[in-house]
Amino acid sequence: MSATSDVTSAGGAPRLERLFRLIATVWCGSQWAIGYIVAPTLFAVLESRTVAGTVAGRLFHTQAWLSLVCGVLLVWLATALIARTSDARAARCYRGLRWLAVAMMVCVLISWFGLQPFMADLRAQAEASGVEIGQSPFAARFGMLHGLSSGIYLLQSLLGIALIWRQPVRG
Repeated sequence: MSATSDVTSAGGAPRLERLFRLIATVWCGSQWAIGYIVAPTLFAVLESRTVAGTVAGRLFHTQAWLSLVCGVLLVWLATALIARTSDARAARCYRGLRWLAVAMMVCVLISWFGLQPFMADLRAQAEASGVEIGQSPFAARFGMLHGLSSGIYLLQSLLGIALIWRQPVRG
């Protein structure tokens, strides 16, 4: 039995590599779908921007947790793949992919757990005064934080493209 037999499936295709690819695809695909298709559609279709924002916020909350789970799994898988390969080129590739996953998780931590609480507080203050955030005295600050959060989301999306694109291709 070879040293890599526990890494490969019956057909010879590496199981860990396939699992890495699957998790990366789920992570990036869900991020792109929610951020660039679902959320804009909510704001285009729903009459109330408040309702659209609430629904989008719940989706982004779920996406943040999914991102952290996927990111941790990818870091673990990349580390396992590095340890189990004798191919220096593949090891170097997975080291880079591991750093991309870490960078994407940092984006989530900054945006969701750093900026989002401030945005939620501004929204709550606006609601307490009986107005929507866009018509409140907090609108400019909320807009600035939202823009910063959107920029971080875009950066995370671009890192996700690199994560998918740079995976080794066999054959």
